[in-house]
Amino acid sequence: MTDYDPEARRYTPLALKLKERITRDGPLSVEAYMSACLQDPEHGYYVKQPAIGAGGDFVTAPEISQIFGELIGLWCAVVWQQMGSPARFNLIELGPGRGSLMADALRAARMVPGFLSGATILLIESNVNLRAQQASALAGLDVEPTWAPSLLAVDEIRAGAYATRSAAASAPTILIANEFLDTRPIRQLVRRDGLWFERTVTLDDRGRLSFGCRPRPARNIERNASSSPPPTNGSIMEIADGLGDLTVPLLELTRSFPVAALLIDYGHTSSLPGDSLQAVRAHTFEHPLTSPGEADLTTQVDFELRGRQCRDAGFATDGPVTQAELLSALGITQRASRLMSANPKLAGSIEAGVARLLSPTGMGARFKALGLRSPTLPPLPGFPVN
Repeated sequence: MTDYDPEARRYTPLALKLKERITRDGPLSVEAYMSACLQDPEHGYYVKQPAIGAGGDFVTAPEISQIFGELIGLWCAVVWQQMGSPARFNLIELGPGRGSLMADALRAARMVPGFLSGATILLIESNVNLRAQQASALAGLDVEPTWAPSLLAVDEIRAGAYATRSAAASAPTILIANEFLDTRPIRQLVRRDGLWFERTVTLDDRGRLSFGCRPRPARNIERNASSSPPPTNGSIMEIADGLGDLTVPLLELTRSFPVAALLIDYGHTSSLPGDSLQAVRAHTFEHPLTSPGEADLTTQVDFELRGRQCRDAGFATDGPVTQAELLSALGITQRASRLMSANPKLAGSIEAGVARLLSPTGMGARFKALGLRSPTLPPLPGFPVN
């Protein structure tokens, strides 16, 4: 990601809004900057931009091969059976994109008797345009999904503020999230003279957005600090301050009922220093400060930290494993072989898509999967039993 111009800046509507905010209120934390870029109600990326697909800024695994969603659907069906095949349960997807994953998942899982009829489907999506695409993708599947802007809106969902035909309830819950955690705003800290300082977004002497630091050291970050290798001056550490927006609603939704979640994203399995904040626009990397509100901002997911946060919240965890390991354990090779035999004219594209999902130098190794479950449930499908 060194082929972009680090000095480039575009005066997007959000950039102008942020400059006014910084001039008025002072520098923003990186966390606040990410939140504004992605969720500003007027100009936020996930509020306005098409994002996914050839006409957007990036392509996700469900768009590469239908087999990805099919395997996730069968994963959900097996977990449902592990829960005792409850007559009513919640099936939740965080950040459903264009609806491809959920549509493929339901087409596969409906082959399991009782699964589809018992599912209350909840899609967590803030982008109105994507909601319309999701509804189109699910048309014809005989389901009536509910949309909400966040899991934290669970009380409003129950009260009917967002639900028009169904509502999430206290019931067994299965949650899937593909490329969702990487969009969660994070803090960044910079090492100076043996201390950590909060990294900020401020204005340089030319009035452009630029990175800076708060003048006083940050506190109470020891639990998130990496122990190896020892940080040096200039090292950057990233902190995701909890999973409250995920685990708290799950605990509220399920209460005395079992819960299981599958979290898939690109990231690393050990907490190490490093700056992973990146921006993508039109399938091309650019500096994170270049196009506020018009580029996708993401970070590498720290799965060691995320797993610890889930366990601290009272859940058991499985993994992390690589995406290739998960999909292989779920039978991607066998499914691809059957699909190629049934569609010989599409065999080449099917094989290419699967190869991309499993590539040891690409998505197969860069993406990881973490399972989260109630301690009463057995280890989740696709994960090794310790």
